[in-house]
Order: sequence, then C-alpha cells, then structure tokens
Amino acid sequence: MTATIPPTSAAQQFALRRHTPLQRVQHLLHAHPAISPFLVLVISFVVFATLNPRFASPNSLSLVLQQVAVIGALAVGQTLIILTAGIDLSVGAIVILSMMLAARLAEGQGLPAALAVLLAVLIGATAGALNGGLVTRLKLPPFIVTLGTLSVFTAVGLLYSEGRSVQATDLPALLSWTGESFPVGRFRITVGVVAVLLLYLAVGFALAKTAWGRHVYAVGDDKEAARLAGIRVDRVLVSVYLVAGAIYGLTAWILIGRAGAASPNAITDANLESITAVVIGGTSLFGGRGAVLGTLLGALIVGFFRSGLSLAGVDDQYRVLAVGVLVILAVAVDQWIRKVRS
Repeated sequence: MTATIPPTSAAQQFALRRHTPLQRVQHLLHAHPAISPFLVLVISFVVFATLNPRFASPNSLSLVLQQVAVIGALAVGQTLIILTAGIDLSVGAIVILSMMLAARLAEGQGLPAALAVLLAVLIGATAGALNGGLVTRLKLPPFIVTLGTLSVFTAVGLLYSEGRSVQATDLPALLSWTGESFPVGRFRITVGVVAVLLLYLAVGFALAKTAWGRHVYAVGDDKEAARLAGIRVDRVLVSVYLVAGAIYGLTAWILIGRAGAASPNAITDANLESITAVVIGGTSLFGGRGAVLGTLLGALIVGFFRSGLSLAGVDDQYRVLAVGVLVILAVAVDQWIRKVRS
C-alpha cells in the first residue's frame, strides 16, 4: 500500500512552493525574530573591525560589554512590557528611586548591604506594580500611565536624595561589588555583566518554558482572544509590570557598581535607550512577538555602533544619527514581517 500525504502537509508544501524567495525570508524572520539583529551584529562587528582593528581587541570588547550592562538589564524589563503591547517610560526614574533610597538608607541609617539590595528590588517591584495597577484598573494607555509616573518617581527620588550623590566609598562593599572585574581568558568582565547574563537566562527560560510566559505572549498578541481563552489578562499585565519593576530595582545595584556612586542624575537617557535595544532586537512594538535574546543582541548592536564609530573618529552627533536610523529600519522591518501570510 502506498503512503498518502495528509492534506495539511500537501497544502503546506504547495504554499512553500508558491512563495517567492523574499516571502520565504519574511516567514523565516517571523518565526525567528532574533535572526535580524544577529546578522546586524555580525556585519557591524566586521565593518568596525575593518575600519579600526582596535575595535576587535579584547580590551575594547570587554569595555563594550561593561557599558551595555545597565541598559541591557533595563531592556529585559522593557521587553516584557513591550511583549504585552505596552511601553514603560518610567524605567530610568524607577532605577534612580530604587538606587537613591537603598544608598541613602545604607549610608545614613546603617542598613545592612544585603538588605539594601533587597530593598532596591522591592521598591522597584512596588513601583512597577503601581504602573500595572493603573493600567489595568483605570484602563489607561501604558504610555500615559508611565509618562505620569515618570514625573512622580523622579520627583520622589530627587526629594528624598535632596539631589545629593552618594559615593561608593561611603557605601557597604556589597553595594559596589557589581563593579568589580575579573579576567575571563583575554577578556575582563564585571560581576554586573555576569548578573545581567544570568538575568537574561532566567527571563528567557520563563518566557519560553512556563505557562506565565505563554500567557504574556498571548496577551500581547490579542488581549480579547486571551481573555476568551480563560487567561486572566489583568493579572498577567500586573505581574509583567511587577517583574519589570523588580528588574529595574536589581539594575540599580548594577548601576552603583558601574558608576561608582549613587547619583540622581545617572542614566538620563535610560528610557529611550532601553526601548531602542528592544526595538532593534526584533521585539514588536505591537506586542506578541520577540525574545530577550534579540534584546541582548540589540543592546550589543547599540554598544558596537557607539564604540566602533568612536574609534573610527566619527562625531558624536553622527553616532546618535546612526542609532536613530537603526531604530527606524528595525520598526520598518517589523512592520514588513508582521504582514507575513501563510
């Protein structure tokens, strides 16, 4: 007896045959969003290494990793929120608030270092939960909610800190521990870089292998369909904002080690830079598609462009221009990919 091909398989084979090469690429990028940023990362590395061989040196690459650690960590939380078709403009303000409260309490009140770190995470989680609560209870757009809390958290952080920085030398050693570096072969990385990589692994696993992760994607793809499928959409959204806030609180610890101080004026461009890394990394601004691997690649791309163009002697303004062009191209590619048809 000859085997028969199931109708669905035959239909799929016919569909693949009638696709043009460009449509096949479109389908491939739709199924694997991290491919685009990976190719951009490889091409940028080759180009910048050709322009200036110093770019490919272990010292330069180690510095890039250290520079993108903070924004890379923030971009993890931003990725979670954008996956639900939201956006968080209060990222930087939450980090500063968490950092200044923990630092001031550790400096002035003698709070144990471990408790100060835990407090930073709890403060961030609370701020994130507040954002999520406002989005779900008041049914306001995430853009408006986080734009408002950006001002609220910024003001609270400045009022509490009185606009005064706290140097790492005045803090317990554990708070600045994330800034300590150690050799890995010919490279030199910091504890903060390792913490960020572990964070990516943890969140990547949660999104890919847990029911919560599947619910996050479902809510971002279509909230109403997710609700009809029995998913508690509001609970998922609040949990996403809470987890993102906790990540921002953890980033405050990494930032103290990186900056060597707790300053209310640190990372002023954190909001835009975290969104930039997420968008360049292939996560759709419309929700439901993307991965933290792409976000990591996006953060590295931004770091490569800044370091590579700097070593090439390009003016700062052109570096900003290049990143802006990358963002526009990334969104344009995302729009094209979303039009994929079977």
